[in-house]
Formats: sequence, C-alpha cells, structure tokens
Amino acid sequence: QVQLVESGGGLVQAGGSLRLSCTASGLKFPLHAMGWFRQAPGKEREFVSVINWTGRSTDTSDSVKGRFTVSRDNAKNTVYLQMNNLKPEDTAKYYCAAKMWEMTTNEYAYQYWGQGTQVTVSS
Repeated sequence: QVQLVESGGGLVQAGGSLRLSCTASGLKFPLHAMGWFRQAPGKEREFVSVINWTGRSTDTSDSVKGRFTVSRDNAKNTVYLQMNNLKPEDTAKYYCAAKMWEMTTNEYAYQYWGQGTQVTVSS
C-alpha cells in the first residue's frame, strides 16, 4: 500500500531553519506531484508548497514565499521542504501529500497523505 512518511520536524527558535523530508513507497513517485500542507491548532489545514512530477515547476504560498523551498529527488522517492527564517506563526503540523501528474494547491485533489510531522517555532 501507499505510504508517505514525513520527518525532520522539531522545536526551533525564531529565525532558525529546518528541513522536512517525505519519503514515499508503494506508488510511482516520479509520476506524482507532491504537496506540503500544514495545520495549526484550531485552524484549517492550509497549502504551503507543491512541486510537479518533473520537479521543474513549483508553487508556494505567499505566507512562506522567500523562506521555504520545495525540492524532490526522484531517485530517492523523497520530497523536501527547506524552511528558513522560521517564525512562531509557522508552528503547525506539516503534511506531505501526493497526486498523479499535475500539481495543484487544492488539498482535496490529493489522493495520498502522510501522518505529519510537528514543527514548533519559539519566539
């Protein structure tokens, strides 16, 4: 079966950096767009960033643009989210998700989801 496993979350001070990883199994990874979403306590899940199946195209939420970068390594079935200059408002559980072919910011279009990794940014 399909599994997406996130890692790399943790506690960091404001201004710090983290790199999240999401490794996929049970699917043809190179054929899937990979998205990152996050959900803070008491809030709805929101789009963070996405990378298309080739890795040549990305989209990023305005709230993290210039600070977060998405990338992928199809040989390792892994997508990354490099997060720099973290802010307390970035505190959330971060999820990766997969859908075939075209990328989208619409969370409902994604077929597969990981369990999430917690990111906590202290001020």
